[in-house]
Amino acid sequence: MEAVLSLVSLTATKVLQLSGLFDDRNVLKVKKMEEKALEVYDVIRSIRDPEKPNTLEELDVVTEKCVEVQELGEDEYLIIIKFSPTVPHCSLATLIGLCLQVKLQRCLPFKHKVSAGRATCS
Repeated sequence: MEAVLSLVSLTATKVLQLSGLFDDRNVLKVKKMEEKALEVYDVIRSIRDPEKPNTLEELDVVTEKCVEVQELGEDEYLIIIKFSPTVPHCSLATLIGLCLQVKLQRCLPFKHKVSAGRATCS
């Protein structure tokens, strides 16, 4: 599935580049943001659910496509994480958001701000 998404992303980027809507700088910036998002996902996917022995990735609370990174300035980024608790009325959603934020603060080597919240990711 990840390979298919990467292929679609690459194909869309190439089409836009060839049509003149994207220049090389935009392509490099998009690629850099995708790499940062993957780096963020690699950090958060192993967090364990507070009530279950599974990770957030195994429970589909966080997915790769629900992580977005935007550049705020030189080597400063906004990380947006949309997570889906296992049940809509989950009372631990705030704790999950806090776990995401603390893990990123401890593990990411670059300056960032985090926006994490409940949402469904399509």
